Amino acid sequence: MNNSIIKIGLTIVLFLCFFNMPYAYYQFVRFTALIGFAILAFQANEKKNQMETVIYVVLALLFQPFFKIALGRQLWNIVDVIVGIALLISVFKRKSSETN
Repeated sequence: MNNSIIKIGLTIVLFLCFFNMPYAYYQFVRFTALIGFAILAFQANEKKNQMETVIYVVLALLFQPFFKIALGRQLWNIVDVIVGIALLISVFKRKSSETN
């Protein structure tokens, strides 16, 4: 599966957290983020990219739904924005390096 699709999908899911969504949506976000970041970590590990692997594993652990990390809505919104923007930057950075 293409990394860009996963990253853009995760970004959309994270940015939708700004809206007043039902609690089930945030559970969905946690499961989706766990799976998405786990796939990205696996793919980074296959490419022997240790830094990306560590980052994606940490993000998978941060978003995992089993042992929730209670940060509060405002702090989670900040985390969502930072992670979403970083994912988008990584998509466009990779695309620009592939065209050069």
